[in-house]
Amino acid sequence: MSRFLRGWAILWVVFRYGLDELVLSGLPHPALRRLRGVLTFGRKLDKPRGQRLREALEELGPIFVKFGQVLSTRSDLMPPDVAEELAKLQDRVPPFDSQIAVDTIERSFRKSLDQIFVSFDRQPVASASIAQVHFAVIRDKSGVEHEVAVKVLRPGMKTVIDKDLALMHMMASWLEKLSHDGKRLKPKEVVAEFDNYLHDELDLIREASNAAQLRRNMEGLDLVLIPEIHWDYCHTDVMVMERMKGVPISQVERLREAGVDIPKLARDGVTIFFTQVFRDGFFHADMHPGNIMVSLEPETFGRYISLDFGIVGTLTEFDKEYLAQNFLAFFRRDYKRVAALHVESGWVPANTRVEELEAAIRAVCEPYFDRPLAEISLGMVLMRLFQTSRRFQVEIQPQLVLLQKTLLNIEGLGRQLDPNLDLWSTAKPFLEKWMLDQMGPQRLWREIQAQAPRYAKILPDLPRVLHQYLSSKGADREHDDLLKELLKQQKTTNRLLQAILCGGIGFVIGLVVLQILLRIRF
Repeated sequence: MSRFLRGWAILWVVFRYGLDELVLSGLPHPALRRLRGVLTFGRKLDKPRGQRLREALEELGPIFVKFGQVLSTRSDLMPPDVAEELAKLQDRVPPFDSQIAVDTIERSFRKSLDQIFVSFDRQPVASASIAQVHFAVIRDKSGVEHEVAVKVLRPGMKTVIDKDLALMHMMASWLEKLSHDGKRLKPKEVVAEFDNYLHDELDLIREASNAAQLRRNMEGLDLVLIPEIHWDYCHTDVMVMERMKGVPISQVERLREAGVDIPKLARDGVTIFFTQVFRDGFFHADMHPGNIMVSLEPETFGRYISLDFGIVGTLTEFDKEYLAQNFLAFFRRDYKRVAALHVESGWVPANTRVEELEAAIRAVCEPYFDRPLAEISLGMVLMRLFQTSRRFQVEIQPQLVLLQKTLLNIEGLGRQLDPNLDLWSTAKPFLEKWMLDQMGPQRLWREIQAQAPRYAKILPDLPRVLHQYLSSKGADREHDDLLKELLKQQKTTNRLLQAILCGGIGFVIGLVVLQILLRIRF
């Protein structure tokens, strides 16, 4: 019943804000235009279409707001007036009462506001679908004061999200049963992934831990700043972090006037994304402009500032390797390798003809190489890719849906910063270096180091195991068990010896090559 009522509530909002009129107005068929006139008769729809869409999404709740945030970064897919209005969803959702925020903080820490903060600004500086942010000052145990940002969870979010997710689960079940593409699209698994990360976003302790992990991962990159977490002031409903000072990345003209190299900023964004995805397998998955600023401080000038870590994505080593190989083959225009990887990974049926899939991928991708983002119609690319995926029964990978959403954000952000950005040439050197690190001598040495404690434990046991086997002439079962153990230990030892041998050979070859180069040079 609750799902039924929520469905009617959604339809009522759609009708009240005239979203049906927005859809029908974009369709060219005369009959549909006449239907639009009938449906809108008697309704006062005098507000601009972008404002109506934004207000409807705000009223519908956090899931719909997040959908609007993604659309707001895609000015290539949305009319400019609609994209500009939807950009207000990034950090300008109507705030909730500041007294509710104060009550939440005091309830969480069981102290009055004055006992927690030296000062607290009751006027929120940003408000989004899940939480809002206030500035404050804290004093640490040594008496030093720190400027901080206090994030407070919006009340009643779990109930609203649960209702929408229940409706989405029901619709996913219908789609899987009734649609021809239901099995391939895996709607139930996709909604389950969506369910997981939305509920994770409601726990600010989890968000704080995400921020701490990303901060550690990004320490040596010198391209992005991530706020420090003040753990003594964190709770499930409240998170306190270092206050970051910068200019919102959407204010491109202001950044340009300050002397920021905008094309470099766009390239750095691509580097940060690919580093988080392929090096760390742990990436910021909500990178719309409302969550990104740029530092103008002299010591960190031109660096990104990342905020809001409620949604992060993770990838397994298997997914990272196959994705990297796919990207690299794509950047090299090796479409046969792309097709073969899809078959090897099980993303398409095993009986798929590689040559046919190769030709289809080439037809979609080749027209867009060597073009800047300004000349690429992503809508056309997505439509053709979807047609190809249906033809070859490409299965949706639910664990990669978050990555695909983030890639849309990154590409949209790059388009806003620098329409002439060459996404392919920017990403290709990074992936080539990453693949070399994964397949080359460095990977071998890391594996040896990681397995060294295990080998050190196994090697002293080999004489004992061998002695037990040779001296024991008891039951056949004991002989078989000992023989299996001996063979297991022998295989492990062989791998160690092979690794040491390969490492030694590589070292010797390296010395020989170095000597040759020195002789040539001098």
